[in-house]
Amino acid sequence: MADLTIPVITGLAAADAVNPCVLAILVIILTSIFVRHSKNKRKVLWAGFAFTLAVYITYFFYGLIIIQVFKTVTEFLSGIKVFLYHIIGVFAIVLGLWNIKDFLKPGSKAPLEIPRSWRPKLGRVSHTITDPKGAFLIGIFLTLFLLPCTIGPYIIAGGILQELEWISIIPWLAYYNLIFILPMAIMTIIVYGGFATVESAGGWREKNIRYLHLIAGILLIILGALMILGLLY
Repeated sequence: MADLTIPVITGLAAADAVNPCVLAILVIILTSIFVRHSKNKRKVLWAGFAFTLAVYITYFFYGLIIIQVFKTVTEFLSGIKVFLYHIIGVFAIVLGLWNIKDFLKPGSKAPLEIPRSWRPKLGRVSHTITDPKGAFLIGIFLTLFLLPCTIGPYIIAGGILQELEWISIIPWLAYYNLIFILPMAIMTIIVYGGFATVESAGGWREKNIRYLHLIAGILLIILGALMILGLLY
């Protein structure tokens, strides 16, 4: 059974959280609302939290589906559990290497990212958001249809968590998703508190996106290697 330590789940969630896709959309939404309501910063706060809450709820339910799929597969093919962990470990390493490639060669196309053809439309839709309700709805949309941008570490976590009973899975899944949405909540608070402007927050993301990929890549490679070596089950 997986050695479900807090560092393992935290590491996977952190690798997921530093993925820049969702943060990019949040910056666009906060910018749009701030421009329209520059004197009502509370709207920026609630919109950011609404978007973050929508991502949390939708992503949580996706996690339940992923884990149930793993449980169904291992139930019918009980003899492949160790092999399944090895496959997940290899997947983690490959995903980690892709992230490191993005650090070494910025701008290259990754296998799990927002399709370039979607980006202009997504940007236009995000710029139309003017209130927390709209931010919540686009948070759901983003999580539903742009899941490939973030799903890699989540699949790995699902493969580990599926060994547990549901009563134990739920708290771990809630914790994972709390770590996942933490950067979104922090960015919202920073902008609302006046510690940084929306533009500077977005600029920080653009400036450091390479290093976010590097951190995610290192975490995924380490966790993948541990799974292949049998140290996580």
